[in-house]
Amino acid sequence: MTQHRQHDALEDRPATDSRTPSGRDLDVLSRQLGRPVRDVVEIGARCVCGNPLVATTAPRLSNGIPFPTTYYLAHPVITAAVSRLEADGVMTGMSDRLTEDSGLADHYRAAHLAYLAARDAVGERAGTGPVPEIDGVSAGGMPTRVKCLHVLVGHALAAGPGVNPLGDEAISRIAPWWTPERCYCEGAWDTTGQAPHADLSRHTRTQGLSPEELEAKRAARRGAADAATTAPPRGEAMRTAAIDCGTNSIRLLIADVQDGVLTDVVRLMRVVRLGEGVDATGRLSEAALERTFAAAEEYAALIAHHGNPPVRFVATSASRDAENRQDFVDGIRARLGVEPEVVSGDEEARLSFDGAVSVLATAADETVLVIDLGGGSTEFVAGTAGGLIGALSTDMGCVRFTERFLRDDPPSEEQIAAMEAEVRRLVDQAADEVPLHEVTKIVGVAGSVTTVTAHALDLPAYQPDRIHGAELPIAAISAAASDLLHRPHASRASLPYMHPGRVDVIGAGALIWRTILDRVAVLTGGRVTTAVASEHDILDGIALSVARQGT
Repeated sequence: MTQHRQHDALEDRPATDSRTPSGRDLDVLSRQLGRPVRDVVEIGARCVCGNPLVATTAPRLSNGIPFPTTYYLAHPVITAAVSRLEADGVMTGMSDRLTEDSGLADHYRAAHLAYLAARDAVGERAGTGPVPEIDGVSAGGMPTRVKCLHVLVGHALAAGPGVNPLGDEAISRIAPWWTPERCYCEGAWDTTGQAPHADLSRHTRTQGLSPEELEAKRAARRGAADAATTAPPRGEAMRTAAIDCGTNSIRLLIADVQDGVLTDVVRLMRVVRLGEGVDATGRLSEAALERTFAAAEEYAALIAHHGNPPVRFVATSASRDAENRQDFVDGIRARLGVEPEVVSGDEEARLSFDGAVSVLATAADETVLVIDLGGGSTEFVAGTAGGLIGALSTDMGCVRFTERFLRDDPPSEEQIAAMEAEVRRLVDQAADEVPLHEVTKIVGVAGSVTTVTAHALDLPAYQPDRIHGAELPIAAISAAASDLLHRPHASRASLPYMHPGRVDVIGAGALIWRTILDRVAVLTGGRVTTAVASEHDILDGIALSVARQGT
């Protein structure tokens, strides 16, 4: 698709330098971010083609929450390029220079004051009035340190050269991947189908349905559950809220649970990369924490809107590994009023299994292996209708192994071979703890698995109802995984079912999934020849656990 055809797919509007966002601008921003945009009052900077690069946000959101980050970097190509700098440890060096170079420190302090003045002006134009809660507080670590390069680059693009010295420096450093003189929009985000908005996010499947439609959903899911077992007497529905915070994304499920059957009210995902760089540094970065806390504030408002049901917040691999995990715990508690649980690998495995099999019909004598392939860890969980028989959490995931092995775009054959050898080693290690040789059915969950499935099915868009329960030959899954692995990022981004936040890590996720399936097929003597994708996973297991505790 050419850039002109990409523009024609949306409301036609000529490129402009105007700050005032049009309906098309908001549509493009939602597509760039993969979620509905909120409280955007201006376009801080534009591509040479006219598309937004930076969203300017009101200092107080419409839900009343103060929002210090005025300039939000939206374009996926720039965002990914800046993330590379952060992962390379550039921010630490910049912060050190601020203590050594008084001229740089003075210039950076002036940038901080300019940021505050610009935010006050934006608030005045937006009509939000003063926001005393963030008075004197800018963003990105200004005026004394650097904690988020995305903020500094957004400020530099919006203010122009010479205002933010470290933002200007970061723009210069990302020149191998993005420069302001060229358009990088083609293929950078999904331009097909309806743009994400509050009621029709592809992760919000039952929001706004009538009571009759909700009951039909419940009946369909009860039918799947009843195929394997006789349902107990029906009870009253209980509303629950579950949050799963992993290495790559943070997800929310608000659901009504009745007789062990979940009916979605809200299901959302935000890619926040909490575990970005943690494998190398052992710490959660300030930028990753800021992104995660922003999503938590959004989820808090949704939970309140839907009646403040009981909440369970489960944090997985990245926060288990980080030295500064208490900063994460304190920030979540302050925003959601709930203590995040940094669960053990065994508990994570149990929740994953419960969620994955909750809506799949399985025979009583089947041994099911659930693979939960996350950003920082992968869980191997085997069980039958009678319960779990083995589980192990391994330190491999699509984000962790992208950073560790697949550094080139596309990855080299040497990088692929090194990663594949490590995955095989970890699968064989798992076989010592989990009876993989006894498996009769394999179920894969989480975004890497569902994206590979969408690719194997050649879907026109991300369609959860077609992906969930899809049982495909291992050979077909392996071929789809190999194709994704070898594609460059731009080609992956053009696929209609590819989430923007998964473009750079899906290669590692696909290679992990392919290698696990090939190895399990060998360990079972060829008995397992297919695999099932499930849209239901640890998030559903968390919601079910809340309901069990409340009954």
